This record gives sequence, structure tokens and C-alpha cells, in this order.
Amino acid sequence: MSNDLTHVVLPESEIPTHWYNIVADLPTPPPPPLHPGTKEPLQAADLAPLFPMALIEQEVSTERWIEIPTPVRDLYRLWRPSPLARAKRLEQALGTTARIYYKYEGASPVGSHKTNSAVAQAYANAQAGVRKLTTETGAGQWGSALAFASEAFGLECEIYQVKSTYDSKPYRHVLMETFGATVYPSPSDRTEVGRALQERFPDTPGSLGMAISEAVSVAAQADDTNYSLGSVLNHVLLHQTVIGLEAIKQLALFDEKAPDHLFACAGGGSNLGGIALPYVRENLEGRASTHIVACEPKAAPSLTEGEYRYDFGDTSGMTPLLKMYSLGNDFVPDPVHAGGLRYHGMAPLISHLYHEKMIDAVAIGQLESFEAGVLFSRAEGIVPASESNHAIAGAIREARKATAEGTSPVILIGVSGSGQLDLPAYQEFLAGRMADS
Repeated sequence: MSNDLTHVVLPESEIPTHWYNIVADLPTPPPPPLHPGTKEPLQAADLAPLFPMALIEQEVSTERWIEIPTPVRDLYRLWRPSPLARAKRLEQALGTTARIYYKYEGASPVGSHKTNSAVAQAYANAQAGVRKLTTETGAGQWGSALAFASEAFGLECEIYQVKSTYDSKPYRHVLMETFGATVYPSPSDRTEVGRALQERFPDTPGSLGMAISEAVSVAAQADDTNYSLGSVLNHVLLHQTVIGLEAIKQLALFDEKAPDHLFACAGGGSNLGGIALPYVRENLEGRASTHIVACEPKAAPSLTEGEYRYDFGDTSGMTPLLKMYSLGNDFVPDPVHAGGLRYHGMAPLISHLYHEKMIDAVAIGQLESFEAGVLFSRAEGIVPASESNHAIAGAIREARKATAEGTSPVILIGVSGSGQLDLPAYQEFLAGRMADS
């Protein structure tokens, strides 16, 4: 249409009808997960105690397109398609020659991209006759999303939130409880696993790996209870591809073929995968040559400093072994405010792409990320989530580089959520009390 546009919001009829599965198009398949006991490739039946068959089939699928169930797509209508905007005021504030766009997922019911997978997972479990879901959450976006989705499909929801963010972001667990969930700070006294972790790591601030261990242990002990994961696994990244599929259509309405650079924050990999995997396909098929950058925190730099090897997804060694970039399943990151990025590993699909040099990665400190978030807030009128600030910081680096070089690249930022409940972190930054780690 025109490059004079500021926002593009597609009609509801343009909500994707199918999720995109990158596995179908990868030149080499990613290494399979292994059974934690036998160390043999994991079979679908091995996942049955935790997940419904519909999600297991998605997890192992090699089909390119997987249809979105009508009840899930109907619920998507509450917030999808999400807006894509030209960040003109940010460009002016930077004095950059780059053209900057951002895809904003903060308009969902809980203010983040996590709802895209939560409703898909809750629906699949409800269809399978499951009564209750357990999960972990870091900053609280995933827990809030699953609490909302569980209520929507008539399920109980029990959440183990990393202790440091349970304490520092109280309104996150209040939001989960408002949607009907029960929330416990992790590691807790409630589970045998939690008590063991407290003995092993005295005075620990907790970690996503620990919270996963507790949630998995509860689900494994009850026939009517399943576990739900907010990132890392193939089916979670699959559900998030609605973000990138919409972005491709929206950017075309700005008369842009494809971004030269794409920046998204990366902790477990769901947000990055959601916006980036459809562009990986565009690159593979020769329609684009987008430079995709995973922006991770310096406090948990799994891609940039981790080892590519098989490791457990949780601290207690209860999950399958995943081939991923990992800092070690016993690694406990500093309690930075980007709680959703404080994970020791990275999604196997994202790790595979990084290992094959199909995407890039950069680690960004907490101070730089919040400086970028404040600049973005003042220019664009949106307070980004602490996690999203890392992507914005990466994009600002690229925009300043373009200005210095006299080039005009198209930069796309995945803004994964709203930071309205992160205001105590912004207060700490603005008061000059924030440490880099």
C-alpha cells in the first residue's frame, strides 16, 4: 500500500489457519531427544504420561502445515492478528537512516505472546479429558497465559513460579490467581523435588529449571493431570509461528519485501521461534535474506557461551535429554528482571539453526536493555516487557551501525509483550539502582 503507514492490523479473516512446522524444510533434521533412562531416541509413548496425543503428534510431526483447531482460532480472535508498526518516532529519536518496524504481542489477554501456545495446549488437554495442568513460569507471562487458557477450557491450573520473580513481581501471580490458578514460589516445600532442591541450593533465588522439575513431578504422580511447557519444545514453537506468518503479510503492506535484520529476545526460544521460523523458510526458499538475531541476557547466555550437547531441560534431571546449547542444567542465573529469559538451555530447534549458522545470537546486559526499553517507551508510547528490551537493544545497535555506515536497512523487532507489570524494574533502573547482573 504505502510506506506512509504507521500501523497495520489485519482483519480477523487473516488469522492464520495453520501453524508452520520448520522441521519439514530443514536441510538436515535436528537431533532427536533421548530417553533419560535408556539414552535411546525418545518414542511418542514416552511422552504420554505428561502430554495429550494431539500435542505429541505435533511435537514429532514432519508435516509443513498443521491446521489450527477452530476453537483455538476462535479464541485467537480476542487478540489476533496482532499489530505491526513502523517505529517512526524511535527512528527520529535515534536519528537513524534505518527503517524500523516492530510486531507487538502485548495486546493479548495477559500481555504477551505466550497466550498463542497456552490456548492451543489447554484445548488439546481438555479434548483428551485431562482435569488439571501443572506448569512453571519465570517472569509470569507463561503462567498467566496458561491460567487464562485453562479457565477458558475448564481446566484447573497449578503453577510453580521462580521464587525471585514471585517476590519481585507480585502482580504477576495475582494475575494468575485472578484467572483461577494456584501459584507457589519455587523451589517450594510443597513437593519432594522442591524440598530436595532447597537442600541442594540453600537460599536459592530459584530458576526455570527448578520450577520445571516441580511441575513435572506433580503431573507425573496423577493420572488426571498433565504438564504444560511454555517454551523449548517443538510444539510450543509451532504454535507461536502465527506471529511470523502475520508479520510477512503485514510488512508487505508497508511495501517492504522482507526485513534485512530481525531481532527477538531468546530465553527458551518460543518468542524468537514464533517470529523467526517463517522467515527462516523465506530465506531457505530464496525469497529473503534476513539476518536473524537471537538476543539473550548476559545473565543466561546459553547460545553465545553454552555448549551444544545433550542436557536435561530441568534441574533435577526428570525430563528427556535435549540436544541444545546449554549452560548446564544445574546453572542458576543471576536474578535479573527478565525472568522469562533466565533459562539454562535453548530450544532444540533454535539450537540446531544456530549450530547450522542459519541464525545469529548476541548477549545483552540488563542496563543496556533497560536503557533501550526506556528510549522505546518514550518514543513509541509502549512500555515493553523486560525480556523484549533485549531485542530492542539489539535493534538499536544495528540502527546506529546503519547510520554510521550510511545504509538504510529494514529492521524488524519482535516485541514479545507489555511491561506494565514490570514497572518496579523500570523504577529501579530510573533510580540508578539496577545492577547489570
